[in-house]
Parts: sequence; C-alpha cells; structure tokens
Amino acid sequence: MGGPAPIAAPNIGRPVAAVWLCACLLVWFIFLPEPASGAAPRGEPKRVLLLHSFGRDFRPWSEFARTIREELERQSPWPLNLQEQTLLTARFDNPVPEAPFVDYLRSLYQGAAPDIVISFGAPAARFVERFRAELFPETPMVLTAVEQRLVNRAGLTDNDAVISVYNDFSAFFGSILHVLPDTQTIAVVIGASPLEKFWLDEAKREAKPFESRVAFVWYADLSFHEILQRAATLPPHTVLFWGLMSVDAAGVAHEGDLALRSLHAVANAPIFSFQEAFFGQYTVGGPMHSIGASSEKTVNAAIRILGGERPSNIKIEPIGFAPPRYDWRELRRWGISESNLPAGSEVLFREPTFWQRYQWQVALIAAVILVQAALISGLLHERHRRRLAEVEARQRLAELARVNRYSAAGELATSLAHELNQPLGSILTNTETAELMLKSSSPDLGEIQEILADIRRDDQRASEVIRRLRSMLKRVPIEVSQINLTETVGEAVGIVSALAEGRAVTLKYVPASMPLRVKGDTVQLQQVVLNLVMNAIDAVSEVQTEKREVIVATGISDEQAEILVGDSGPGIANDHLKDVFEPFFTTKTQGMGMGLAIARTIVEAHHGQITVENRSSGGALFRIRLPLVG
Repeated sequence: MGGPAPIAAPNIGRPVAAVWLCACLLVWFIFLPEPASGAAPRGEPKRVLLLHSFGRDFRPWSEFARTIREELERQSPWPLNLQEQTLLTARFDNPVPEAPFVDYLRSLYQGAAPDIVISFGAPAARFVERFRAELFPETPMVLTAVEQRLVNRAGLTDNDAVISVYNDFSAFFGSILHVLPDTQTIAVVIGASPLEKFWLDEAKREAKPFESRVAFVWYADLSFHEILQRAATLPPHTVLFWGLMSVDAAGVAHEGDLALRSLHAVANAPIFSFQEAFFGQYTVGGPMHSIGASSEKTVNAAIRILGGERPSNIKIEPIGFAPPRYDWRELRRWGISESNLPAGSEVLFREPTFWQRYQWQVALIAAVILVQAALISGLLHERHRRRLAEVEARQRLAELARVNRYSAAGELATSLAHELNQPLGSILTNTETAELMLKSSSPDLGEIQEILADIRRDDQRASEVIRRLRSMLKRVPIEVSQINLTETVGEAVGIVSALAEGRAVTLKYVPASMPLRVKGDTVQLQQVVLNLVMNAIDAVSEVQTEKREVIVATGISDEQAEILVGDSGPGIANDHLKDVFEPFFTTKTQGMGMGLAIARTIVEAHHGQITVENRSSGGALFRIRLPLVG
C-alpha cells in the first residue's frame, strides 16, 4: 500500500508546507498508542472452520455454535480466524448433489487449509467424514452437537474428536408423565426430512413401553399448516412433544424456532422438548441437553487440538440430559403443580411477587414509620456500643501487641539465656567455694560472708532478668496510669542490651535529666521501644563498618516527651519512608511487617505521634512524641 496522495497547495511556499508536515508528524506521534509492555507476540491466527448442518440461525444447533464461537474467542491463547459455512443439502427431503459445495470448499481453502474443522450436527459430521480426503486430509476435526447414534464410528480416524449427545426419548416421556400424571395423549411433532424420519422411528421404538398408559399421535405425515390446525383443538389431557421441524410432509422448509413460535401461539396444550435452545420461550422444560456442557467440552477439545494434542487422545462419553429445569410461566399457564416436579428440579423465570416488585417502596414507608423509634433507640445504644467498640479495640490491640512481644522474646531468647547464665554460673561457683571453705578446720568467716554477698547480688541480677521478661510477656489488660517515661525506656533498653552485645553492637541510652511524666501503659510503651531498638540492631548488624551503634535518648521537645532511636545503619530508602508503618511492609527477608505497624498503633492510642527520617550522618532516626502530664 502506498502513502497518502500528495496534496496540491498552490500559493503555499515550501517553508509553510514543511511546518505543516512537522505538525502532522507531531500529532501522529502524540496520539500513536504505546505498545503494551510485556505483551508477548501471539503468532499467526488459527484458522477455524465452523460447518453447520442446517444454517447459522437454525436452532438448536445455532445456539451450540454461538456459545462455542464466543467461548473460543474468549479462551483461545491465539488470535482466531473464524469462518462459517453451511451444508444446505440437509434441509431437503430428497438427496441432492453435494459436488458443487465440495468444489466451492476446495477452491476456497486451496493452499490454505483450516487448522481445525468443527462440525455441528449429524449431516455436517457425515459430510466432513465423506469428503475428508478431497478437502482436508490432514486437518483435525471436532464433531459436536451430534447424537451418538448418528456418529459413523467406522469413518473416524485418529484425527477426529467426537463430542456427542444421547437423546433419551424414554426418559423424557417418563418425565412428562411424572409432571402430568393425568396425561392421556402425547402428540409428537417431527418433520419429514431423512434425518427427521430416522428420529421418528427411534421415538416410536422408545415410546412402546408407554403405549399401555398413554396414546401417541405422530404428526410426521402432516404439513405444518395441518399441525397448527390440530394443535389448536387438542382434547384435554394432551401434551405436545417438539422434536425437530426442518422440512414438513409437504416439502416446505422451516426455521426451527420460527415454527415452534407459531405452534406455541396456537396450541391449547403444553409443549415439551429436550432442546435447551427452545427453553425460556416456548417449552415447559424437563430434562434437557445442556448447551453449556457440550460447548465447554467442545471448546476444551478444540484448544487442546490447536495446541498440538492428538484428537484421538480426547475421549468424551456421550452427554446425557442435564437435571430438569422448568419455566415457571409455563407451569402457571397450564396449571402444573410444582409438587409434581421431579426431585432436584430447578424452576426459572419466576415473576416477582408484590414484595419483590415494590420492596423499596414498602421499605421506604416502613422506614418513615420507624425512623423516630430507630433514632431514639440508636441514641440510647450509641454510647453503650461505642464503649463496647473501644473495649474490643483495646483488647484486639493488646492481643496483637502480646503476639508481637512473644515474637520479640523469641529473638531475645539467646541473649537472655546468656544474661542468665552469668549470674547463675557465679552463684554455682561461689556456692562450691563456700562449701569447700566450710569443710576446712578453720574457715574464714569474713570471706564466706563476702561470698554470700556475691551470691545475693547474682541472685538479684538473675531475678531482675526474669522479672523483665515476665513483665514483657505478661497477659494483662491495658493499664493506663501516670508513668516515668525515662525509667520505662531505660528498662526496655536493659532488656535488649544483651542482644546488642551479642551482635557486637554498641547500645547507648541517654536519659533525660528530669523525670518525664506521661499517661500510658508501661508494657506497651516498652514494646514500642523494643521493636525500634531491635530493628535498629538488625540494621546495623548488616553494616560492615567499625561504627555499629544504636543510640536511645529521651527528652522534651515542643512541650512534649520525646523518645529518639537512631542507628548507624544504611538507613531507609526514600521511596520506602512513607510505607514503613504500613502493615505487612518489611525490608527483612524473614520479617512479617507488623512490628512498626503495631508501634504506630500503640503510640497513636496514647495520643502521640511516631515519625522516621534518615540522619545526615547515615542511618535512620525514629522519633516518638507523647503528651506530658502536669
């Protein structure tokens, strides 16, 4: 294809034309859609030939084709080139030459055979089997929407997959008598084409077991006009069974749904059919072939074959009727009780009741009537509900914080064990020494007294370690009281000091020169400090430098108590600063991302504020501010 034709522009100089061309190019680049990032090329389109038996709009096969076409386009990982052809010879009651249609297909697909052929119905299936060698000798085929008795098994090859159905006339006649036990006559509407004559014989054969209970009337030898006349004057306790009507006994071709629509308009008896394509407009219902089930299996088989799988490996059993479904409108029209429906039946298309139709109007009226009572009740209960919500929120916060403390205790276990081993080891050594001295003939009581003093000091030291751990892990309700923040922070630093020493990190605490009185819960505020200090120790532990330092300080800033936790680690990436307090955000490989989120929740529950920034000298600095008391 060539470019756009040149535009004649008399009296326009070359500079103006150049400016105009540049402007056009600029607009073109601005509005040129960007290619989708990461989109993999999908390759050449897959050519799919859909071959119809009776036409694109002939039900029920047209519904199978429509569903399969839509699902193929939706599920296919490749672009598709869908082409549809129709085998019109199936609409005639006498065989006609098929050679012209074969020649047409041969010329159409010469040199570019389809990647797959999907046939709908028995005539199309037999056609592709009969002319496979002439038309598509290497093309895989899927024969779908075909009754199992009409599949030419001898003509199948390894290049064929079959998705067949099973028309169980006997089961369907039984379902009619189950729903309408007083039925005396079943009038069967089937056309006069060769295919319909085959099904007429099958229906008669399967109807024989019911002939002692109900009379069957066969309309296959009537024109459709005569069928309509009889359907309008049927005797009581008669039902109509709709089979297929492509050609009537007079040789007139019909469209399936249009013919059924005409019958439905004049019939004075309910119409039953096992074709789902007619359900919801003209038939009562019953056990039916599921278009969705057959289409799903067909699409699955087609995609597997297009993906390279051998068709003969795809084995699918004939698909029977789905669980029965009934049209509520038809049940009501013909006075059919829902209690007569088979177990497991589904009733569709119910008309809404008065409440369903006007529920919002009724609800509005009721709301206006009850609004005053609701407001009064709401006001009375609001305070109670708010208190319950606050208690529940505090309980949940306490439980989440307790879990976080247990997690921190796990990380501190090694250092706490080391811190306990030292005084316990000293106690053991001093005890053994005292025992040896007491065994001597003249023990030095003064030295023994010093040993006992050492044992008391070491015992107190071990007790203090255990007290700190128990204080951190105890499960008690939130206790808000006036506390000295300087001592609270110092005790938290003492708990984690052994961990810092074990990781060769210098941990310094610079307390305020005066008591900082705040209102809060000691355990929870210590947990905040523990989380921040342990995070800081983790950060500096990863730094290969001589200066591995964490500094904790307390003081007063802007008339508020302030806690500072700084480290000499790598700091926090600028694009992560705003996210560090969000739940589940973490930069640690083993972290869960809850420590800082819990810290922020606790600080905000104490009417305080927590922030983070990067220090100019390197590392991160966390700042907590809490309101002072008094």
